Amino acid sequence: MKKNIFAVCDLEVDYALNFMDYLNHKKNIPFEIQAFTNVESLIAYGKMNHIELLLISQKAMCRQVQELEIGKIVILSEGVHPPDLDRYPSVYKYQASSDVVREVMACYGAEKAVAPAVFPVLKKTTEIYAVYSPLGRCLKTSFALTLGQILAKERAVLYLNLEEYSGFEEMLGKGFAQNLSDLLYFVRQENGNLIYKMNSMVQTINNLDFIPPVRTPEDIRGTAWEDWEKLIQEIVLHSNYEFVILDIGGAVDGTFQVLDMCRRIYMPVLSDPVSISKIAQFENLVRIWDYPQILTRTVKVRPPFHGGNVAPENYIEGLLWSELGDYVREILRKEKE
Repeated sequence: MKKNIFAVCDLEVDYALNFMDYLNHKKNIPFEIQAFTNVESLIAYGKMNHIELLLISQKAMCRQVQELEIGKIVILSEGVHPPDLDRYPSVYKYQASSDVVREVMACYGAEKAVAPAVFPVLKKTTEIYAVYSPLGRCLKTSFALTLGQILAKERAVLYLNLEEYSGFEEMLGKGFAQNLSDLLYFVRQENGNLIYKMNSMVQTINNLDFIPPVRTPEDIRGTAWEDWEKLIQEIVLHSNYEFVILDIGGAVDGTFQVLDMCRRIYMPVLSDPVSISKIAQFENLVRIWDYPQILTRTVKVRPPFHGGNVAPENYIEGLLWSELGDYVREILRKEKE
């Protein structure tokens, strides 16, 4: 099954081609991308192919385009556009491409009640990896972010932080309009367009996509494991991601059930007596609650210390070429053997 068509039409050739290049590098976009630099080509294409989503500059919009059977039209606005285009949603043209994509996906997801059958996704199987430990201060999140960035060099990867306190906004020095709490709300609505809403929230660091984590611990504590299951299943079935990295904190409901959905679990451990005892308790509970398969999928890791005097805003990207980055690359290399 072919993907739905996302067409971009802008009379500025450089803008159209650069934007298309950006979209083609965004492996999570569940569309086939087509770019046009003149209206005639767009109209000819639209008469022969169904365009599900069209992002078109205000200067290119015309009556012939309006007459095409297009699923959703979004205007690429330069700030002020003619009143006759007010019936279409618009996004500001001269902003970062990532912001344009998020706003377009928000426009699309807000009004499209998309049935699962409309999500043709051509991809390999999505692998769910977890990074979890019953221990604290063991570099769990640093390991997860390093793993995600390394995999994202060549694959489409989504990182989800499921901790009460992630510190992301503080570490990155910026706030986010929407976060995982909003996505979980949409999960509970079950309105069928979750992936497009998710794509309107996606942020990127060093090719690694992530949903901004929750701001309040209650949003993690108050989420039933069935909602985590629904979210993960939607991503597996309807997104283009090849890997999902779950950074699981201690307050996740149904931790064993969530871990059981994962193909591989990386568990950072420490060698002191207290840590050894906590790991043993965890493993005993896994057996008591009849989830022995979790243990067979678990890889214990001992990440080298990383942090030092690195500034918070440079920490995540710096992980890739740190000693921790070398450690994770070696783990992945050995697993391929």
